Amino acid sequence: MAFTGRGSVGEEIVVAGCQQQMYRINLEKGTILETLSQSPVPYTIMRRSGQYICASAHDGSIHLLDPNSLAVVQTWQAYAGTVNDMDARGDHLLTCGWAQQQHGGLGLERLVRVYDLKHLKPAAPIAFQQGAAFVRMHPKLSSTCIVLSEYGAINSIDVQNQDVPAMRFAPMFDAQATGLEILPSGKGFAMSDSHGQVVLWGSQSKLRFTEYSKPTEFPEDQMPSKHLDWAADLPFNLIGMPYYREALLSGWPNSLAHEVGAPPPKLELAFLATLRKTEPGLVGSNPRKSRRNQAEDTRASRHIHEPLAGPRFLSEKPRGENGDHEPVRRLSEDIGKTLDALTVNGGSQTDMLAYYRPVEIKYSKFGVDDFDFNYYNKTKYSGLETHIVNSYANPLLQLFRFTNVARNLVLRHTAKDCRYESCLLCELGFLIDMLEKAQGQNCQATNFLRALSKQPGAAIWAILEDHTVNTPLTNMVQNLTRFLFTRMEDCFRRVAHSVGELQVAFATRGSAFSRCTHCSYDDAKEQAWYSHDLIYPLKPAKNSPRSTRHSFTRLLQDSVHRYDQQRGYCNRCQGYKPITSRRVVHTMPAALTINTAIHTPEARQLWATPGFLPQEIGIINANSQFYCYEGQDLQLHLQRRTHTIIVYQLVGFVADVAAGEAQKSHLVSIVDVSMSDPDPNKTADWHLVNDFLVRPIAQEEALLFDPRWKLPSVLTYQMKSRSHDIDDSWKAGIDASILYRSIAQPALTPSYKFRPLSASEPLPTKNTYCAIDAEFVRLLREEIDIGAGGSRTITRPARSVLARVSVLRGDGLEPELPFIDDYIATDVPIDDYLTQYSGLHAGDLTLGLSRFTLVSLKEVYKKLWVLLNLGCTFIGHGLSSDFRTINIHVPESQVVDTQDLFSLGHRSQRKLSLRFLAWLVLGEDIQQSVVAGHDSIEDARTAYKLWRKCLEYEDAGVLESVKDDILQKGRKMRWQTVAEEGQVPPSR
Repeated sequence: MAFTGRGSVGEEIVVAGCQQQMYRINLEKGTILETLSQSPVPYTIMRRSGQYICASAHDGSIHLLDPNSLAVVQTWQAYAGTVNDMDARGDHLLTCGWAQQQHGGLGLERLVRVYDLKHLKPAAPIAFQQGAAFVRMHPKLSSTCIVLSEYGAINSIDVQNQDVPAMRFAPMFDAQATGLEILPSGKGFAMSDSHGQVVLWGSQSKLRFTEYSKPTEFPEDQMPSKHLDWAADLPFNLIGMPYYREALLSGWPNSLAHEVGAPPPKLELAFLATLRKTEPGLVGSNPRKSRRNQAEDTRASRHIHEPLAGPRFLSEKPRGENGDHEPVRRLSEDIGKTLDALTVNGGSQTDMLAYYRPVEIKYSKFGVDDFDFNYYNKTKYSGLETHIVNSYANPLLQLFRFTNVARNLVLRHTAKDCRYESCLLCELGFLIDMLEKAQGQNCQATNFLRALSKQPGAAIWAILEDHTVNTPLTNMVQNLTRFLFTRMEDCFRRVAHSVGELQVAFATRGSAFSRCTHCSYDDAKEQAWYSHDLIYPLKPAKNSPRSTRHSFTRLLQDSVHRYDQQRGYCNRCQGYKPITSRRVVHTMPAALTINTAIHTPEARQLWATPGFLPQEIGIINANSQFYCYEGQDLQLHLQRRTHTIIVYQLVGFVADVAAGEAQKSHLVSIVDVSMSDPDPNKTADWHLVNDFLVRPIAQEEALLFDPRWKLPSVLTYQMKSRSHDIDDSWKAGIDASILYRSIAQPALTPSYKFRPLSASEPLPTKNTYCAIDAEFVRLLREEIDIGAGGSRTITRPARSVLARVSVLRGDGLEPELPFIDDYIATDVPIDDYLTQYSGLHAGDLTLGLSRFTLVSLKEVYKKLWVLLNLGCTFIGHGLSSDFRTINIHVPESQVVDTQDLFSLGHRSQRKLSLRFLAWLVLGEDIQQSVVAGHDSIEDARTAYKLWRKCLEYEDAGVLESVKDDILQKGRKMRWQTVAEEGQVPPSR
């Protein structure tokens, strides 16, 4: 037998022998996991070394097995007889065996055969004239082996240097050696002989079985306890207290109780990434955050900057009589009331900074669905989850969502027939529509961020978390802003063939002039700038007069209408010369995006000026001149009306916060949500959006900046005339032609039928019902952290991806007939196809290998999104988890979930499976084959039948009695069908 190395260390072994089978056994559970057939010749010896299991067969051959599949990797025919002994360690395999002798018959070979496991070839053998019977590798000396003959000759030989072996002789007293084992300490070895004795060989002063042996501990003798008669009238003083000699800890004075040892200072991940590995350890430059020899109170700082305790899981909350969670929240379960109480009870601003700290999702055994997101969000504005790669972009996506110009443009584009697979405009439109429909429920930007990672050039722009090291988040989000506009322009052109509408919305259009100072050669070209980086004034000299106050509009004016001087290539001079450049602005966009580009202490201090960021700015662009105004100057120009002035309002900004000395940098968005409200009388309403934490804040708090912990990164201004301008005309103009492009799949069963929607059929409407079911495959397993006390904490949930979607007609002349049956291609590694549920096998989702016709994820998502916005009602079983993995939000009014229709309510909290309901209510046996897995068409059709059955029960007024019957029979059947026993499903 040998350990396989699968699972935990020492958890699984493989066992062979003279039988025809091998067994894979779990030692912890004591169960046989798998039975395998051996090679034609059974294995008699096994040793595990490195990446192979070395096995010797009864015919003298040596086999190397793969520990996972137990397939034979390499074979050597070593001996004419059997292998007598074998050992393996590191890259060496040593064997002893019976070979053909010169005068006939078999005898122990006078060689120890050596095999190189690294290169999978034989190495130089070791000579042993007495006949090698047994061999063992030394546990401490990696290349040294001990060879023993049958009659006591012992050699200690270095496999890599065989010239000088150490030879000894152990007297066997007319016995023969039958076994050899080296002690784990390497200080001696044990031999067994034919007389049934075990002989320990080694130095008496150094002989030790293990290196860190301890004497055996035996339990202390227990004193017999005195028998007490536990009568009702027995006085407590007769029971007494246990006898002790030392004072109890509870009796020690407070002066003697103190904490010993402080926790080490916490090092930021960004700082650890800058360290380089050396022989002593990690070495790097000191960040200089404290004075020399200054002691840090790490215990106090750890308590101060601890994240706010999260809410209880939903499964831990009390339930009402109808089985729902208690709607009224207690004080400790409301983050706002909790922090308000801290402030009232003497808390400081530090307590209120908890709103700005990174929020973290906790996972129970029921997954992310058990997390109480409502604890962090009491508003109707949905937040975004954080357990996704590149989720640092969440604040910028929220900024687009509350900018009417961006919202209207991307939704109009999404409603068109865009066939570009990785279109960021479509993905942004899907996300914004989901955020609006969710009405405060948490959402996730999974599909958008997946499409972002596939964009050409994304890794070069330093916007992907897995391709950047030690890049500040404020730089990443500003790079992302520039990159998104660049890619949006390309995506927009694929459908509209012109970027005019996109540039009107986001681009400052004008001319860029350059002049060579050497030859006065002038060059001009038309350009469009989608974002502007602020330029700050230079640091004044020490002896210069007092500098004037710089306003935000003056910085913006200099940044947009900038004048630069730098070296560039001159076409006339044919070389690099000093070049002066300037901009002339022709038209301004409806939405103005500004990167603050704060890189110097002077710039940081400038933003600390109270009222530095104005809510309204005015721009005059006339006669190739560009002017910006704010405050009283803006009101004066509005009154004079001398020039046409465009007034912009601040929509919001992405802020870089570090709420605490020990907290790492974090991005949040602060937005005025009133502008996205169609009511023109809505006044300013500022909200903090910290991923899935959303709360209203005062205007003073929103526009207050502090260089110590809060500074803006990206600003968005919007024309005041576009405020409250919500364009929903795209809903009436949705291009539904994608629904006609569904393709039938190969018929795996004789009953398979499919017909896509055609232009001759009426489009689905608000009165249309569709049955739906989806199958998924797993990309990543969940990560579990096991604490010192054995507690299990899920640090990252399992990640799944959509694999198949089937949608069936629910109305018309052909109900239950599928019109969408798509398999989704994926190019990422799949950890588990979940065949017993999905019915999929390896290669089914790979282009060129699949037996199905594959489509892209965006095409399938667009079909569901079109049906959703046409007003269809979806019928299915357990749809909440399906829609979450698909990353689409369907309002409750458009969902009919049979899991809820047949919910037992106050009777039981159990959620009934689709197979059990089909068996008991419909009298049908579905999902019969574990090998074939579930069929999404069959499951969707079953859910549709259950819905129709429920309507019949409601019309007859017997639905509650049917649920009572389900409860009674379910308990009797232990909530399992009995199809395995050959019983016929009950008929109804």
